[in-house]
Amino acid sequence: FKLNYHLAPPGIAKKNAKGELQKRKFGPSMLTGFRVLAKLKGLRGTAFDVFGRTEERRTERALIDEYRAAIEEVIAGLDAARHALAMDIAALPDQIRGYGHVKERNLAATRTRWASLMAAWRGEGGEPARVVEAARAIA
Repeated sequence: FKLNYHLAPPGIAKKNAKGELQKRKFGPSMLTGFRVLAKLKGLRGTAFDVFGRTEERRTERALIDEYRAAIEEVIAGLDAARHALAMDIAALPDQIRGYGHVKERNLAATRTRWASLMAAWRGEGGEPARVVEAARAIA
């Protein structure tokens, strides 16, 4: 029995024809690397956080700010008639799953739905109920 890890570490992993990082197989010696990373946990979120500089992490941080702004807008105009729409908007982050290229695909699909739902919230593009139904059909 031999323990192997399939990882695509940024900066080391090669990309395929689509530009997606390809996973490589690492053996049991990777446990030592994991222990070192665990001890460096205190550096997360600081200037010394090398993984925090990746495009994926920058996108995640920006996404948090976008979501907070959307939720604040929803809370400001929340009423009983638009409760279902508010719940759909609040549930959007649950659809952004995975890592790397999988997360990018899910984010692109969610952004389309997000734009539709926010347009419905703001009353743009016609009758909100129809926009919500169309947005739900996309999901």
